[in-house]
Amino acid sequence: QVQLVESGGGLVQAGGSLRLSCTAPGLTFSNDRMAWFRQAPGKERDFVAAISRSGVSTLYADSVKGRFNISRDNAKNTVYQQMNSLKPEDTAAYYCATDGRSVYSQDPYDYWGQGTQVTVSS
Repeated sequence: QVQLVESGGGLVQAGGSLRLSCTAPGLTFSNDRMAWFRQAPGKERDFVAAISRSGVSTLYADSVKGRFNISRDNAKNTVYQQMNSLKPEDTAAYYCATDGRSVYSQDPYDYWGQGTQVTVSS
């Protein structure tokens, strides 16, 4: 059983910043793609960003390009998402996901965390 634990969510004013973290204790971390998704109330879960096993390749949703940055520290089994210039429309529960596929795979992710709430006030 793969366990993912997210942290770093909270309440922030528009224009502010937050950094989310996701740890995967016990996982062979360096062998997996990692991603962040988000889900606002009443909406579907949407892709936000993903990072390859090596950290060299990253993917972003158009809505967050230039504002969010995904990174990873394989030695700490942790992936981060730095979120800058936050907007009220970024309000959502943010979920970490992983599996052993290529970061470019279109297949759904196998393992998910429980989520951390981000609320951006106007």
